[in-house]
Amino acid sequence: MAAYAFTNATLFDGRSDDAIPGMNVLVVDGRIEAVTENSVSGAGVTEYDVGGRTLMPGLIDAHAHVFAINLVAEHDRNIALTEMTARAVPRIRKMLDRGFTSVRDVAGGDVGIRNAIAQGYIPGPRLFVGGPALSQIGGHGDHRSTTDESLDIDLNSSAFYFTCRIVEGVDNLRSVVRNELRKGADHIKVLASGGVGSPNDAIEIPQYSEEELRTVVREAAVRGKYVCAHAYESAAIAHSIRAGVRTIEHANLINRETAAMVAAANAYVVPTLVAYEVTAQHGERLGLSRYVMQKLNMVNDAGIVMLGLCEDAGVKLGFGTDLMGDMEFAQLQELTIRARVQRPVDVLKSATSINAEIVQRPDLGVIAPGATADILVVDGDPLKDISVLTEPEKNLRLIMKEGEIYKTDLSPRV
Repeated sequence: MAAYAFTNATLFDGRSDDAIPGMNVLVVDGRIEAVTENSVSGAGVTEYDVGGRTLMPGLIDAHAHVFAINLVAEHDRNIALTEMTARAVPRIRKMLDRGFTSVRDVAGGDVGIRNAIAQGYIPGPRLFVGGPALSQIGGHGDHRSTTDESLDIDLNSSAFYFTCRIVEGVDNLRSVVRNELRKGADHIKVLASGGVGSPNDAIEIPQYSEEELRTVVREAAVRGKYVCAHAYESAAIAHSIRAGVRTIEHANLINRETAAMVAAANAYVVPTLVAYEVTAQHGERLGLSRYVMQKLNMVNDAGIVMLGLCEDAGVKLGFGTDLMGDMEFAQLQELTIRARVQRPVDVLKSATSINAEIVQRPDLGVIAPGATADILVVDGDPLKDISVLTEPEKNLRLIMKEGEIYKTDLSPRV
């Protein structure tokens, strides 16, 4: 039996509005057994006196791409999958170093990389994966050149084609979705509108018919899974919600009426504001086209407005980052960007308990008896100053994932 006691902690449990001082947490065999003001010390228990520091749940990033090793997708064209994976490994480890104990990959991450982490071959956050995102012909995931007429694309030919699959029509979609779920996908991602990084499709155009989207949703739901949809503009968001999509990714161009529609459907929006802000600063230098930069600036300007509209409508907001290539260093900056509009505690709930709901794991994202022991110990009070989390080298004093201490500079009490 592996048992740990964390004593004298200021506890943020992932759900409450306040942090409670003087709390003790007992972890036994990967689960939280007790959260109490009473003593949790005893024989065979390794005790850490937290010294009044903040103890909180591990963070969850609900929109990431672990295999997105380059910002410009074209640079992936001649990269083999073995090289792609090798280059992804340090990206994955750094996510855990930042305090992200869980990550949802929403295009590219497959059961292989998920299982490699779960089996301990790669240090990193637990992954929730959906395989390749699904794109219509001419959609956000169709990266063929204008002279390429072939739809017979080998997804395993290079990193360039690995993250998206071109498939359309009810029967074809049904077969592809069933096959991804057969392999063990945790969710299915559809590209329901144009996007920023794709060179040829306008952001505002809805993609896939409602019948096609309903087919994907129905096949996922039968197996207890769900569908997330890349969508920016209100028409595409409403189109997706009518079809039963559960999470809307990005949503920068949503209007008030559509936000109310999302809330009424009990669906989620997962903002990814850091991706636009940081990429806008570095995109030209890294080779993004003028057209892509124009789209980037448009959604960047709208992102903060979107947060206010969604909050006013009562939309449940998750937390995502969507950072590609060299931009992944900025993962924690999403916290401070969101805090320009939201209370820090609401941003933290998005990155913990709300994201746990999204990934269908209510045992994550909370400090409570019975929960999985994903725990951070932090210098400072992130409920008052969320920026303390953006300096993990300085302020993140302990990272525990599933009851195992991954990293700490705290000394156990002898």
